[in-house]
Amino acid sequence: MEEHKPYRHELKYSLSYTDYLTIRNRIRNLMSPDPHTGRDCKYRIRSIYFDNIDDKALREKVSGVAKREKFRIRYYNDDFSFITLEKKMKIGCLCLKYDAPITENECRKILAGDTDFMIEHPNELVRELYAKMKYQRLKPRILVSYVREPYIYGPGNVRITFDSQIRTSLYSQDFLSKEVNDISATDSPEDMLLEVKYDAFLPGIIQDMIQVKDIRQEAFSKYGACRRYG
Repeated sequence: MEEHKPYRHELKYSLSYTDYLTIRNRIRNLMSPDPHTGRDCKYRIRSIYFDNIDDKALREKVSGVAKREKFRIRYYNDDFSFITLEKKMKIGCLCLKYDAPITENECRKILAGDTDFMIEHPNELVRELYAKMKYQRLKPRILVSYVREPYIYGPGNVRITFDSQIRTSLYSQDFLSKEVNDISATDSPEDMLLEVKYDAFLPGIIQDMIQVKDIRQEAFSKYGACRRYG
């Protein structure tokens, strides 16, 4: 059985590069870089998102369905030794994520449609994806890549991330490749996304630090932005 986990709040804001510099300089005095980042406090994420032939995940996002879920497989910094299958669930601005490690070989089999091994996989999340690939006709749909700069703060279990260089490819065979042929998924290469995640409360000092002129919360979806191309 999946372990019980609480939902977390998730807020998203589009940022100009100038606003990014302003907010980053503020939070660096209080928040710590995620320990998994390198010297530049960043890492690259590549994900394959799943959807069905009716574009269920995309349509639910565009229509503003309050309760929805998405499956994706992702890795970091082009390192194929650590790959995770993830299911992200959302209810309004609340989110919950379950994940399971899979091997490179398992990932390649899933992308190729060779899914029989998933039936008796020891991890429940892998078995769930198998069932939904069969009965909801989920399949690998699109590649989403971006650079993330994450910071953490203990009180409230706050995590702030800046996502940039959001790029996409329709071809899943580019996944698990050192040379990905992708294109920008945003209108401007400098477009950035600020995400703020926290548990029960967002400390007032953090709220103050992320305030800049004309900043507005929005329901931005990297998957939705990348699906503009097909």
